[in-house]
Amino acid sequence: MAGSRSEDGSVRYNRRVAASLPASTPPWLSALSGARVVSGVPRDAADISHDSRRIRPGGIFVAIPGAQADGHDFIPAAVANGAAAVIVQADRRARWQPHVVAGVAFIAVPDARAALAEAAAGVYGHPAGALGMVGVTGTDGKTTTTHLIAHVLTATGHRAGYLSSVAFGDGAASELNASHMTTLEASDVQRELRRIADAGACYAVVEASSIGLELHRVDQCAFDVGVFTNLTPDHLDFHGTMDAYRASKAKLFGMVAASGGKGVPKAAVLNADDPASAAMRAAAPGVPALTYALHAQADVTAREIARQGSGTRFIVRTGDADLPATTPLAGDFNVADCLAAVAAALSQGVTLAAAAAALATFPGVPGRMELIEEGQPFRVVVDIASTEPAMRNVLGALRPATEGRLIVVFGAAGERDVARRSGIARAVAQAADFAVIANEDPRGEDPDAIIDEIARALVAGGFCEGAQFVREPDRRRAIEAAFRRARRGDTVLLAGKGTEPSIVVGTTPLPWDERRVARELLRGVRGV
Repeated sequence: MAGSRSEDGSVRYNRRVAASLPASTPPWLSALSGARVVSGVPRDAADISHDSRRIRPGGIFVAIPGAQADGHDFIPAAVANGAAAVIVQADRRARWQPHVVAGVAFIAVPDARAALAEAAAGVYGHPAGALGMVGVTGTDGKTTTTHLIAHVLTATGHRAGYLSSVAFGDGAASELNASHMTTLEASDVQRELRRIADAGACYAVVEASSIGLELHRVDQCAFDVGVFTNLTPDHLDFHGTMDAYRASKAKLFGMVAASGGKGVPKAAVLNADDPASAAMRAAAPGVPALTYALHAQADVTAREIARQGSGTRFIVRTGDADLPATTPLAGDFNVADCLAAVAAALSQGVTLAAAAAALATFPGVPGRMELIEEGQPFRVVVDIASTEPAMRNVLGALRPATEGRLIVVFGAAGERDVARRSGIARAVAQAADFAVIANEDPRGEDPDAIIDEIARALVAGGFCEGAQFVREPDRRRAIEAAFRRARRGDTVLLAGKGTEPSIVVGTTPLPWDERRVARELLRGVRGV
């Protein structure tokens, strides 16, 4: 039978009996765990969202309790926009009961976030089941590694789409990620996976943040391969402790172990240089592990790493096989990302020769160590570099290629881990020559207070205000100030924004394009 009647007469569904549901039951409903139809008749739907503003006629609205707002308060707006069904969280009855209306199906679930992923997978036909799924997690390097894996797979005849904090691609075309989210909400993830599958891709590579893993955003992704880059202190405002942060990352590998067989080889690709890999391996019992490293013993390693123009050359080694490789990316940290991509490809049957050759044609990642060239006599680089290790890595890669001074424009996001502010400043004070502190995304915090914290950390690191750093909250003017100071042979790093399309002040996203602004300003200083 479809489900059981509860005391109030509603119908309760459970995925364990999904096979016995009547043919008229919509796929998204049969995908829900512990669902209870409160009122109305659930019907097929072509779209689903947790954002009432994105609801279209006939769509499904999922009311998610949030840290700053409760989605149940937006049920009337979703209904007004044409929602045919509303999924609510059972324990929030007092908030959703007053909004129940005739003609709209209301379904109560134990966890609305988990239900968003389940229902979205049902709406979009469980696209992960048709794809080899690769998840990439870690503190730093996730984005570049995601793009590298997708590129190597595609270049070796295994067309792969990807979802990253920078862009979405289906193996042929791509578009920038217009959100500020590393991992999209579950409904968007499933929608994009459907697009990737429909485009004819064999694989999808998904950047899986710890917060995305914790908040069920990548549930229903049926991961076959998990890739771990590294673990350093970050997001402790959300996770609270490093143990909790590590456990969230390890969820990816638990998903790999739990996913059903699709004929795609399973693997846990782990950074042997990072001790947290042990926790990732433990979370995936029975899943074959493939390790990579720059320093430790591993299945995939690199030696003879050297600069080659603006990129890097090295020897990639697996067992007794050594092959030369090149990448347009600079820095040892990017070589580690290349090794992760090679290991992931090897796990899927790609030969070492093919994987190594593919690295040379990698087009790079927008907003990641991206050179901005407008004929100016100094180098300009845009990078996200929003953690202390990332800033150290980027500055460490830029220093050998910089004849003159290393100038950094940076800030720190508000309403995020406050430890980032002193950490990034510490890295800048130790590796750069001059800095301009600017706004990043202050959100609801006082921008001047954030800048004060960064300034104090720079001073503690040995910088002198006025001589080695200045404050300029307006980011455009901050970039202009850095360019005016730069001379031939210098490098200016614009850090923290990458390709993000806005600067969030309060709750308002103000349009921003760091690369475009840099190009506009450089045209004004050309020939300096």
